[in-house]
Amino acid sequence: MCLGVPARVIEVKEASATVEVGGARREISVMLLDRVAAGDWVILHAGFAIEKLSPEEAEKTLELFKELSDAAEIH
Repeated sequence: MCLGVPARVIEVKEASATVEVGGARREISVMLLDRVAAGDWVILHAGFAIEKLSPEEAEKTLELFKELSDAAEIH
């Protein structure tokens, strides 16, 4: 099983991009996707953007991650 995390693209430079995940920024590869631009949301896995997603889907996924994290803290 692999886990992909939604990340917001801050800046694109050729085949790499700076993204923000949970307030942290990191450099990733966007070579697997076409036409990635600042402001896009992508699924990040192992340093690669593997899929683009809508802002709505990104927010929904991040909210689910938060719920899981909150539930884990309770137990």
